[in-house]
Amino acid sequence: MSPIIGVLALQGDVREHLQLLAELGALARPVRRPEELDDLDGIVFPGGESTTIDKLSRAFEVREPLVARLRDGLPAYGSCAGMILLADRVVDGRPDQQTFGGIDMTVRRNAFGRQVHSFEGDIELTGIDGGPLRAVFIRAPWVEEVGEGVEVLGRVEQGEAAGRIVAVRQGALLATSFHPEVTGDDRVHRAFVEMVRERS
Repeated sequence: MSPIIGVLALQGDVREHLQLLAELGALARPVRRPEELDDLDGIVFPGGESTTIDKLSRAFEVREPLVARLRDGLPAYGSCAGMILLADRVVDGRPDQQTFGGIDMTVRRNAFGRQVHSFEGDIELTGIDGGPLRAVFIRAPWVEEVGEGVEVLGRVEQGEAAGRIVAVRQGALLATSFHPEVTGDDRVHRAFVEMVRERS
């Protein structure tokens, strides 16, 4: 059976995630409303603007049911803004900003700087075979600290940010600071689809 994996389609680079998931054999579909969560086996939170996605999730009344599904063990993957949305704590967020939570970590918004400071770099990821991943960072967050139950999968390896955490996993929740959906490298999504298959 192909797993049913939603992509939260309120804002951000939704299409790229849907395409990659479909290529990997998942039944991929956009999610905007509470009823679209019901039969999902997993969900992806795309890059975009975390504060906008937060506000729209409340406007579309999908936030609370989504948080409930995550607490019940729904596997989720978040890239960039999606990492912020999965964090239990956010630094440099807006005062009214809420996350969906689930990963015991503190994330700093726009940690690498503004749009002009976007960059690419090679990242070695634990559990991802085939050599380093080309990682694209666009106004990206990084992880300031993690709790005991969080596995650090990858860190920046060069430049002023060397050593900063940019990929983590806690149980069925996976998050990266970068955007694997824009490089054509499907290994992160492949790992997530396998996580979903194991759970379902």
